[in-house]
Amino acid sequence: MICEKYELKCKGSMDYARLDIFIQDPSDEIAVKKRPMIVICPGGGYEYTSAREAEPIAFRFMAEGYNCSILYYSCAPARYPVSLLELAESVRYIRKNASKWHVDKNSVVVMGFSAGAHLAASLGCFWKSPEILKGIGLTGDPKIIRPDGQILCYPVITSGSYAHKGSFDNLCGSNKTLRKKLSLENAVNADTPPAFIWHTYTDESVPVENSLMFVNALRRNNIPTEFHMYASGGHGLSLSKDITLSMRGTEMVPAVSSWTDLASVWLADKYPVTVKAGKKAK
Repeated sequence: MICEKYELKCKGSMDYARLDIFIQDPSDEIAVKKRPMIVICPGGGYEYTSAREAEPIAFRFMAEGYNCSILYYSCAPARYPVSLLELAESVRYIRKNASKWHVDKNSVVVMGFSAGAHLAASLGCFWKSPEILKGIGLTGDPKIIRPDGQILCYPVITSGSYAHKGSFDNLCGSNKTLRKKLSLENAVNADTPPAFIWHTYTDESVPVENSLMFVNALRRNNIPTEFHMYASGGHGLSLSKDITLSMRGTEMVPAVSSWTDLASVWLADKYPVTVKAGKKAK
């Protein structure tokens, strides 16, 4: 395995901001030629990045044949657009190194959890924004930072009546105009990438309405979307297995653990690995 750390130095970046990259070594014994890349954005209310939604997630999807990277983005006191610039720069960096890492540059998928899902979805909505392009000094084709797909796990979406207030406090401070802009149900457009989304009906921290509003917006814009709503389970479930339990010990709901299998099927259909014969692996 090739492991690299890319320090992110966007304007306003905190000193810990980095992208941890995990690349599976090519082997003559394995017929894989190119692998998609998943960029994981852990949650944490834009206050921190959760370890429970970082390496365990990467290792789970690497077992399915994907390359993975983890973005430890800048959180409060850093404000918007710092973390979004870091994600955009991360996607650009991955595509610039795609040949070296045997990454399929047309299969770069962002995956986020809670506030990290808000970050991932923000890039999906704002990748053409002049503010973002200028912020990372991009003068060429903006498609180099466009995600090909997005996997959103119990996402923070709206700054309205169903908002997770803490996330928007940390991201926007008291700027009401910015809060409205970053209410992503209003930011979906025809160039937003396809999405896989899941949430639980009983999530009290980030109400399921966040996902429902975003799904409706994707539907209005004819963006291919797969959505799963589980009947029960709280917030921050991660893999929903014992290996990602917090000290509270409440994040294991057996039915919810199926989300990784469902997401893997979605990924394999849209962003499969490429085998050396030039075919897509099923």
